[in-house]
Amino acid sequence: MKTNFLETLQKGYTFSGDTLVLGGAMFENETQTGSLVQLPLRTLNRHGLIAGATGTGKTKTLQMMAEQLSLLGISSLVMDIKGDLSGVAMPGTTSPRLEERQQKIGLPVTLAGSPVEFLSLSDQPGVRLRATVTEFGPVLFSRILDLSEVQTGVVSVVFKYADDHKLPLLDLEDFKKTLQYMTNEGREEAEKAYGQIASSSVGTILRKVLALEQQGAATFFGEPSFEVRDLCRVNDQGLGYVSVLRLNDIQDKPGLFSTFMMSLLAEIYSTFPERGDADRPELMLFIDEAHLIFANASDELLDQIESIIKLIRSKGVGIFFITQTPTDIPEAVLGQLGLKVQHALRAFTAKDRQGIKLAVQNFPETSFYDLESLITEMGIGEALVTGLNEKGIPTPLVHTMMRGPQSRMDILTDEEIAAINNRSAMVKKYNQAVERDSALEILSAKIEEAQEEAHQAELKAQQEKARETSSRGGGRREKTVIEQIAANPMARQIGRTVARELTRGLLGVLGIGGGSRKRR
Repeated sequence: MKTNFLETLQKGYTFSGDTLVLGGAMFENETQTGSLVQLPLRTLNRHGLIAGATGTGKTKTLQMMAEQLSLLGISSLVMDIKGDLSGVAMPGTTSPRLEERQQKIGLPVTLAGSPVEFLSLSDQPGVRLRATVTEFGPVLFSRILDLSEVQTGVVSVVFKYADDHKLPLLDLEDFKKTLQYMTNEGREEAEKAYGQIASSSVGTILRKVLALEQQGAATFFGEPSFEVRDLCRVNDQGLGYVSVLRLNDIQDKPGLFSTFMMSLLAEIYSTFPERGDADRPELMLFIDEAHLIFANASDELLDQIESIIKLIRSKGVGIFFITQTPTDIPEAVLGQLGLKVQHALRAFTAKDRQGIKLAVQNFPETSFYDLESLITEMGIGEALVTGLNEKGIPTPLVHTMMRGPQSRMDILTDEEIAAINNRSAMVKKYNQAVERDSALEILSAKIEEAQEEAHQAELKAQQEKARETSSRGGGRREKTVIEQIAANPMARQIGRTVARELTRGLLGVLGIGGGSRKRR
């Protein structure tokens, strides 16, 4: 039986091209020294799954795979949700347990760190990742917001209006301002060109955007946009960079995480050139806590993810989803994963036992193991492995002692992380936010200009009315006094007496009239 096993292993895991060595084969719980379990590089873009219960070694498997890829000149992006992957940047330390493990597998103990860039979606130290609303496009942006068909139509109109009027949609404030302008100050113009927009749809869209903002998305949207080609860098020694996305503050923000992932996958697909059936991947993505993407995703968003995963392999990109059980991944996506690394599962409940039965059904049949028992009995750092050979045929399922990481199996200190960031050209490139006039500023200025023009027009009208009123009112008042005097008998009598006395006085001064006769 053992001889048959070793022959099967030799046949199933011997490849002509470059390989990624995962560890050593195990039979009847004994490691078969020198019987290496490896995967051909040319099939890593067929995507994979790393699953297992908490504490079974998933994260260390991820760390080991990323550093081995780096040695082969292949860059990777890893999601560090628990904060314990930063150690990949520094050499590890040896220990009796590590030495014993490597000896059983038949591999030397090598200690080294990998070139690392720390990335961040928030204010954590590292390269700031941003994208603009325009780069999402109306369809993907609507799917992230989980909008209806009618509401998606409204979003498309907003994007069209912004494009027609040269309004850059950089962040969520730009989008909200444009939508509000089209339904308020610019409503007449917008309806004439694009049709009527229902106020109920506007309210729903704004509420969905607000919900996304509350998960921290406001810091993600903006400029400068991150160029995904920067994930594919190698250093002067030809080692691929391990980009560590620090997400330990993202557990309660699944909306932001899924928004970033969809933006990343869509951008990679649209910008990476077609590579066909290449000998090695250009980039590997390791998505930890993958259930955060799928937990609250709509059917439309799941369809989008499935489509991208199917198509992105031709761009030379492989994706590994890391989660506790395979049932966390939708079947449509799980069916696209040709590589599987299954760590131990624990059966504490009836639901757990049902999950184990489903997990076993995802593996090729084998006569060498009792899978339902083995999957619950494997130790830390052991896994069931199956991949694809160079012809795309599944490799035999094998119980594997996973090799240990050669980098530090612990987190870096804040000072060590700061030192790496201080040396990073990427931090200098992306961490200075770009503040240029976008839809918010342009439309705000337009509204202020219109309000000022309206205010000046109103002032002018009020001044004209005041002058007209003053002119008409003053003339009537003078005429009315004269008329009143002329019409009042007493006033006329007083007027005649005053006039007579004034005349007499004047004549006396001149020496004529009654005064002259008296002197004679």
